[in-house]
Amino acid sequence: MSAAHYYAVIFTSLRTEGDQGYAEAAERMLALAREQPGFLGVESARGDDGLGITVSYWNDEAAILAWKQHPEHVAIRERGRSTWYAQFQTRVCKVERDYAFQRQT
Repeated sequence: MSAAHYYAVIFTSLRTEGDQGYAEAAERMLALAREQPGFLGVESARGDDGLGITVSYWNDEAAILAWKQHPEHVAIRERGRSTWYAQFQTRVCKVERDYAFQRQT
């Protein structure tokens, strides 16, 4: 990332049982997010217990709000509430600095 300042949206969720179209919808949301102005990237992990954390990175709060209000994202978010998630929490954070390490081979 390494931009001077940017934002992270941390989405922590606990899945319900079964896929019920989740994988396809998640793939679509990732593709759609990548098309949004201000989108910088995403990292995601989910454990065997159903707990998942997805962190998306954005240039500014306006880009985050535009993504939140995107009609297709709104529809999928509602499906998440009704079908895919037992619970979730979203946090929006300003990243002041970041650090990285990569082993040279």
